[in-house]
Amino acid sequence: MMPDEVLTISQATIGYRKGRNTVKVVSGIDAALRKGELVALLGRNGAGKSTLLRTLISGLKPLEGRIASGNDSIERLSQAELARLISVVLTDNSVPGIKVHELVALGRTPHTNFLGRLTDKDKRVVENAMELTRIGHLADRDVASLSDGERHKCFIAKALAQETPVIMLDEPTAYLDYPSKVHLFATLKGLATDKGKSVLVSTHDLEIALKVADRIWFIEEGKLYQGTAAELKESGVMESFMDDSGLDGWKG
Repeated sequence: MMPDEVLTISQATIGYRKGRNTVKVVSGIDAALRKGELVALLGRNGAGKSTLLRTLISGLKPLEGRIASGNDSIERLSQAELARLISVVLTDNSVPGIKVHELVALGRTPHTNFLGRLTDKDKRVVENAMELTRIGHLADRDVASLSDGERHKCFIAKALAQETPVIMLDEPTAYLDYPSKVHLFATLKGLATDKGKSVLVSTHDLEIALKVADRIWFIEEGKLYQGTAAELKESGVMESFMDDSGLDGWKG
């Protein structure tokens, strides 16, 4: 593992077991998430993006190969250790019956004492996360009363409050309007560039992602391709995907 690599994937095959059958989704993955880098995970619906994310957060076990942080396989990490390593925003977050500031404060759970009390520092982190996601005015609202877009911002703020070296997001802009999408990507880019975070974003917002991401992970026909936007454009592996997505003539 190189010094700037926070999470490595070595000769991994990902998928799931269905009864007695094993379904392989993506094979032969060799990749790494690095400090200070925003990676956009792209691919068609059903290509395996969500399966990869769930495997990286130990929700699924790799069928083959290894996923590790340093010398530790993520499968061997405790839930507390994993929560201090990776914060995640998935598309199927349930909505608890609590207020917004309470939900965001749950992001501090891996860092609090056994009583779960927030220190002044914890409270500042929570406030900063709400400020970054522009939900401070919603602090005392019930989460269940919010729009889809507002709720999604709350879960993103919770992930930011967790202050982990790795942040993973599955379709984080799905319910956001265009200005909010641009702001979110700018925020994530800033966390990578200024705070040294490793950020992995699965997204269908291709135009923004191609402009902002340091590298692209692209899944097609059971393989993961990686490189900068310019490198993948030159290789031609994304050509038909970009044409189908309406970004013919995309700039790398």
